[in-house]
Amino acid sequence: MKAALLTLSALALCAPVLAQEAEKPFVSGGKIDLQLESGGYDLKPSGDNRIHITCSGPRSEQARVTINTNGSHADLRISNTPDNNFHVTIEVPSASDLTIRMTAGELRIGEISGNKDLSLRAGNLDVKINDPSDYARVEASVNAGDLHAPAFGGSTGGLFRSFKWTGKGKYILRAHLMAGEVNLWK
Repeated sequence: MKAALLTLSALALCAPVLAQEAEKPFVSGGKIDLQLESGGYDLKPSGDNRIHITCSGPRSEQARVTINTNGSHADLRISNTPDNNFHVTIEVPSASDLTIRMTAGELRIGEISGNKDLSLRAGNLDVKINDPSDYARVEASVNAGDLHAPAFGGSTGGLFRSFKWTGKGKYILRAHLMAGEVNLWK
């Protein structure tokens, strides 16, 4: 009996990293509201008009993923995330307006065209800017940390730092981080 329990314990320690997947059809050019608990997140353009989510890492199966769509609006929530090494890849239509509220961790946003309203309590925020001339207004701030906006010609660090930029494009980018680092790069 002890040998069987030891074997089961050893198998549990060698278990593969589990992944959880979800997807749902969604329109290009729609608005997506994301509520994300702590973890590492990569938002990328999808190759189709669908929202694809892949969670990975130890105990990723405990995370709760909810996607609700209604016409051109989607609500995406990821909650009950594990404490460490939790990673999520989210693919959305390449033209999507994003509103993201995240507790803590790392958020990387790829080449997604549209308005962006981003807020994190703590961690790192990296936003890839396709073309700075696509933006009419950029407002970025950090309460404590660094703010780098080479795509728009700015950089600052310390306490209560902000950066504003205006252009002739059609999109608005707002990024706020309480503590950590904001990067708006090309």
